[in-house]
Amino acid sequence: MKNRIQITTLGLLLSLVAVAQTKQEQQAIQQLCGCFEVSFKYAETFSKDTAYQHAKPYYAKGLEWVVAEENTDRKMVLQHLLVVQDSMIVKHWREDWEYEKKEWWAFDKEATWKKKLMPADQVRGTWMQTVWEVDDAPRYQGVSKWISNNGQYYWENRADAPLPRREYTKRNDYNVMQRGNRIIVSKEEWIHEQDNKKLLRKTGEADVLIAEEKGYNIYTRTDDAKCKAAKDWWAQHRGFWNAVRRQWDAALVEKQTIQLVPRVGTQSLDRSLSQIEKLALKGAAQDAAIREALIKFAK
Repeated sequence: MKNRIQITTLGLLLSLVAVAQTKQEQQAIQQLCGCFEVSFKYAETFSKDTAYQHAKPYYAKGLEWVVAEENTDRKMVLQHLLVVQDSMIVKHWREDWEYEKKEWWAFDKEATWKKKLMPADQVRGTWMQTVWEVDDAPRYQGVSKWISNNGQYYWENRADAPLPRREYTKRNDYNVMQRGNRIIVSKEEWIHEQDNKKLLRKTGEADVLIAEEKGYNIYTRTDDAKCKAAKDWWAQHRGFWNAVRRQWDAALVEKQTIQLVPRVGTQSLDRSLSQIEKLALKGAAQDAAIREALIKFAK
C-alpha cells in the first residue's frame, strides 16, 4: 500500500512539473509577439565548388508587429505585419506553434509538399512550428523541444523549404533551402539564427550542396506605439484573413500531397485573394470565393 502511494505521489509530481514546463514554453512563444525593430543578415560561407561565386551578403531592416490570433495551451497562431515608411502595411508571414502535433507537411521540391505522420514517442514534449507564406500557403515545418539555459529559451531544428523570397526570383541553381533554424528568446529581443544549406534536388539522385549560408533575423523589442498603423490595419483586415486561414486548413485536411501553382494566367494567389477581399463578400459567399481561388492555385 505504501509503495502504491509513493508511486502515485511521484506520478503526480512529475505531471505537475510537466505542466509547469509547458507553461514556460508557452510564455517563451508569447515573447515572440509585440512591436520589433528587425534586422535581416545573410552571408554565404562555404561551397565545395572552388569555382563557385558566392552571392553578395544580404542586409535589410524593418519594423514588424507580431500579434497572437490564436492562443491556447496547445496552439498559438502568430501573424507578422510589416510596417513600411510608418504607414504602409504589408501582411507578412505567419507562424503556428502546436504542441505534440503528429501530422506535418514535408517540403520535397518544386513547390510540392507531402503529408507525413510521426510516431507519438517522437513528438512527446515537442512544439511544431509551421511557417506560412503571405497568402497563407505552406512554406515549411519543423519540430523540436524548447530548452531553457541561462535565462534564455531556445528551440532548434532542421527543415527543408522553398527558396527564400530574397532569392526565389534571382536563383535557379538550387531548388531546396535546408534550413537550420534556431530561435533564441530573451526579455528584450528574440533571434532567428540560421545555418542553411542550398541544395539542388533531383528525383532518384542524391542532393547536391551548392552553398552554405549563415543568417540572423534579430527582433529587438520597441515601443508598441510605433506599430499602431499595423494594429489598426489588422483590426480592419483580420476577419478576411482568418477566413482564408480556415479555408486553407480545410483544403489541407483533404490532401496527402500539395503542389502550388505560382500563377494562373497573369494572377498570383495573393493578388487573387486581395481582389476577393475588395468585393466585401460575407459569410458563405466569401468562403466559396476563397475556396475557389485555393482550388486553382493548390493542386
